[in-house]
Amino acid sequence: LEAAVTPEEMNLPGYRFHGLQGKPKRYAVDASGNYRITFGFDGTDAVDVDIEDYH
Repeated sequence: LEAAVTPEEMNLPGYRFHGLQGKPKRYAVDASGNYRITFGFDGTDAVDVDIEDYH
């Protein structure tokens, strides 16, 4: 995530990259079990990175 300069660069096999609803635009990738990493982008920087239990 630190090396990515666009959200789409996180669209790697097994990550289940997807956009989330709402504004500002946020994205998510699988982490482990029920956890996912959520983040937004400001220019070429990932911002508001969080690890969430989505169940």
